[in-house]
Amino acid sequence: MTRVVVPFSDGVEEIECIAVVDILRRANIDVCLASLDGQAVKGRSGIVIGADAPLADAMDEDWDMVVLPGGLPNAHLLRDDARVRTLVERLRERGGAVAAICAAPTALAAYGMTAGRHVTSYPSCREQMQSLQPSSVYLDEAVVEDDFLITSRGPGTAVAFALRLVARLCGEEKAGAVRREIVAG
Repeated sequence: MTRVVVPFSDGVEEIECIAVVDILRRANIDVCLASLDGQAVKGRSGIVIGADAPLADAMDEDWDMVVLPGGLPNAHLLRDDARVRTLVERLRERGGAVAAICAAPTALAAYGMTAGRHVTSYPSCREQMQSLQPSSVYLDEAVVEDDFLITSRGPGTAVAFALRLVARLCGEEKAGAVRREIVAG
């Protein structure tokens, strides 16, 4: 079974987190919502999201993809957490996919993952993305996929982002089936 881990923390952008988890689970992908401490998290809009596991429990699992949702301070907390960086780097070394949306691509840029890649992020993060990784090519597109890396812009692109993740993990046919199921057009 395909497996995805979604680390998250305080201030997570709820739409980006929950839309991704919901759509991936509709595609029968095993998704683990891993908060930094295993406790429920209050998102940027005050919605409390429960965790499936603490991040520490997810560290040694075999994942096919890691997805970093945005929101502040979530994106900064993920960027600064050594375990998240280790998880992303291990997954990449094993050939897994790495995805981030909104402000979270800045964490990937800080880790060096976006060097030489096409990327996007929340518009106000563009300068930071380019400063952290001058060799990356920034695109003003809803979802950008470049080899192992998938990035997206923000809450309004969360469904398109999640559907792209399904296509990456399960194929276009499955993504199309989920798209029709949720009436995404």
